[in-house]
Amino acid sequence: MVAIVGNIKPEDDYTHTLGPEKNFNESVYFNFFDRDKDRGGFIRMGNRANEGYAEMTVIVFNADGSAFFNYKKPEISHNDGWDAGGSRIEVVRPGEEIRTRYSGSALFMADPRDMKEPGKAFKSNPFKKIDLDLTHFGAGPMFGHVGEEGDGNDFARAHYEQHMRVAGTLSIEGESPVSISGNGLRDHSWGPRYWQSARSYRWITGNFGDDLGMAMTVSASGSGGMFHRGDDFIKIAEIDLETVYETGSTFQKSLTAKVKLENGDSHVIEGRVKGFMPLRNRRSEEITYIGEGMTEYVLDGDRVGFGLAEYLNNPGDDLD
Repeated sequence: MVAIVGNIKPEDDYTHTLGPEKNFNESVYFNFFDRDKDRGGFIRMGNRANEGYAEMTVIVFNADGSAFFNYKKPEISHNDGWDAGGSRIEVVRPGEEIRTRYSGSALFMADPRDMKEPGKAFKSNPFKKIDLDLTHFGAGPMFGHVGEEGDGNDFARAHYEQHMRVAGTLSIEGESPVSISGNGLRDHSWGPRYWQSARSYRWITGNFGDDLGMAMTVSASGSGGMFHRGDDFIKIAEIDLETVYETGSTFQKSLTAKVKLENGDSHVIEGRVKGFMPLRNRRSEEITYIGEGMTEYVLDGDRVGFGLAEYLNNPGDDLD
């Protein structure tokens, strides 16, 4: 039985009743990293049924620094599941086993930084067909919260995360299928959401095996996070984050996080970005910039892990 921290339950893995808000969004996100192959990425789908579409994103980072990417807004009319745009999410056992699939075209970029100009990137890079079929198994506790309607939260009213073990296959057009075996983190949220409602943040997630994972957030409104050791959930009390950026850009290159846990332990996490892609979300004239970095971590100078460092910047916030 999966351990739970917060007022969530395994059955929350399924979709929920569609809320009345125009911007009601129910999204699922799964990142995955195979340390032996230096390959990883994520798949995300957010249902915006009241607006008539879903948001589907898939990224696969390759060992040579190249990447596959696609973003679609397929039409949907309900919130009964996640199945659109070539992507499908299947809850096999709530809280314990979930299957994610994407079958379709993806933009292949030798330099994923091309996505800083999406229009140009889509015109100047080729598409290839990929098939990504992964199964995610719970490797740590589900942790999160379910808020109340009318609480003014337009970003993460109901939200939880869980570290996972991942296994499956990746097939790329013209190449032999390759196995994916490693770890990752998933999250699930539902309620009203505009990306522009979030304060700028740095969301740093990683796994050092089935038995040890971390997730931390440093934002314009505060910081926090957790470590899990097996089913043990340990909150982070303090985070001191330093980031090195690529020259003349806001693209993260490396990071050092010094953390103190509520149980008195301290850790130093050094991260090196091995694959990077700049994304953006536009609504009307407001633009949110999101830097996605596949990152290799070293914990306390010893244990090596992989994960994702996501740096979101909204205008007017200064985190660095």
